[in-house]
Amino acid sequence: MKLIPLFLLVGMLAASGWADDYSADLVKAQAGDPMGQYNLGWCYYYGKGVNQDYKEAVKWWTKSAGQGHAMAQYTLGTCYYEGKGVAENIKEAVHWWTKSAEKGNDEAQYNIGLCYFNGEGVAKDEKKAVSWYMKSAEQGYKPAKEELKKQNLVHRRRMQSQNPFAQT
Repeated sequence: MKLIPLFLLVGMLAASGWADDYSADLVKAQAGDPMGQYNLGWCYYYGKGVNQDYKEAVKWWTKSAGQGHAMAQYTLGTCYYEGKGVAENIKEAVHWWTKSAEKGNDEAQYNIGLCYFNGEGVAKDEKKAVSWYMKSAEQGYKPAKEELKKQNLVHRRRMQSQNPFAQT
């Protein structure tokens, strides 16, 4: 499955303040602030102001995700998918991506679409896959738009091969 690697989120993270001083993020995170917990997870993931520790990153993302932080849910799902800081667990990845996708995260919507299309962590269901791709594409997510174009082409070819009157 073709996923967006975590390192591609760096631009988004910089915009969200992840590069803030580690100690400031720690204070916020320990106070229960979901954004502070999310940012602290990135500090641990990249070793910013602290030794790199994927398990500690997952710990803080889990706390943030549990409070409904959509990007933490997406990131946690990706960790489960890739087996970074936790044992690889596709069903758990789908669980967290779905929570994020339901909050409108276009990348999570795309990933859920891929899971349904490929039957990874969920039963294969092309209709659900297309539905998630559509939600993502409607937000302008380019990989989802490309996947929908590809699926339309596959569908047309299938229909032509089943139609004895189709011109070849």
